[in-house]
Amino acid sequence: MKQMLQKVIRLFIGLFLYSVGIVLTINANLGLAPWDVFHQGMTHLVGITMGQASIAVGIILVILDAVLGERLGWGTLCNMLFIGLFMDLIMLNHLIPICKGVISGVIMMVWGMVVIGIASYFYIGAGLGSGPRDGLMIALTKKTSKSVRFVRNAIELSALIVGYILGGYAGAGTLIMALTLGYIIQFAFKILKFDVSSIKHRFIDEDVKNLKEKLAKIVYADAYIK
Repeated sequence: MKQMLQKVIRLFIGLFLYSVGIVLTINANLGLAPWDVFHQGMTHLVGITMGQASIAVGIILVILDAVLGERLGWGTLCNMLFIGLFMDLIMLNHLIPICKGVISGVIMMVWGMVVIGIASYFYIGAGLGSGPRDGLMIALTKKTSKSVRFVRNAIELSALIVGYILGGYAGAGTLIMALTLGYIIQFAFKILKFDVSSIKHRFIDEDVKNLKEKLAKIVYADAYIK
């Protein structure tokens, strides 16, 4: 129980920091990351907040991941819900200022990507499943036998194009983040001495199976006593 509590605390630290990192890149005002272009496009289309758009997309992707046979963790569901809620909490309360200049914008954007890298260390290290978007990447990689890089780029390019058509803001920052975010996350992992391959994730189906087995033992024990 103590170990699970530590995992949950680590997960939520990661999710909150991830939300902070996203808002930093948004408020840098140099162009949004590909998925955020899509989220902003949705806000123009249906009149919802960025956080609500993130949650809506997350729900669709979780369903799609499950259909494609990808296993879901409690962290997957928390990612789907809480990153969007934390984003709205930060943005609607204006906790992070919007940059007006290019230099300050670049600094904020880079800082945002660093925060995302640190957040990924906490979130992935909790071992409670991948996020909806990463889950889609993994599922499509298995289904298509294409490289992870090809699938990830194809997904993000698709999100960017659709989001831009819907009115999302793409700029120089969009290109910078698309080209450098992966390297910054990898660098953060190296500094923190974090090996992603060493993480064994805990999935919902495993917990459900364990719960059923425990309930069956309790029922069997009660029947035996009677």
